[in-house]
Amino acid sequence: MITKLPPLVVMGVSGCGKSTVGALLGERLGVPFFDGDDFHPAANKAKMASGTPLNDEDRAPWLAEIGAALATPSDAARSNIIACSALKRSYRDLLRSFVPGLVFVHLSGAEATISGRISGRAHEYMPSSLLASQLATLEPLGTDEAHIPVDILGDPAALVDGIVRELERS
Repeated sequence: MITKLPPLVVMGVSGCGKSTVGALLGERLGVPFFDGDDFHPAANKAKMASGTPLNDEDRAPWLAEIGAALATPSDAARSNIIACSALKRSYRDLLRSFVPGLVFVHLSGAEATISGRISGRAHEYMPSSLLASQLATLEPLGTDEAHIPVDILGDPAALVDGIVRELERS
């Protein structure tokens, strides 16, 4: 049993399953789940929809909004789960500045697998052409960053089972 659930960010590149796994995890743990996409301002969404990757300046206010949401769970919730790409160490550091005990659930897999998922879905503003820029931007998590690595191959419910087992061990 998990006695104290830390705030969680389900992270990874577009198409890795952040929203699906995050929503299932929130349901399983009984805590609110939020999709980081909902925190993007309209200008960021328009930029991505045009096929232009976001830069650090574009991402900073978005990450600050996510950090604030992680730091202030609702009265009834003991924690929040938010899906957020969190591709760079500096982005994760910014999120941890709001919530020092933050744990990252890092979903990762082969580029071909992720590309296939992206091409098989309709997304409001994230074209498949941006996957390469996200993979190039992704920085590995450091040993000092609390995280749970998750290979995306497998059923989302099974992935959630594995994440919950890891959380129970911590």
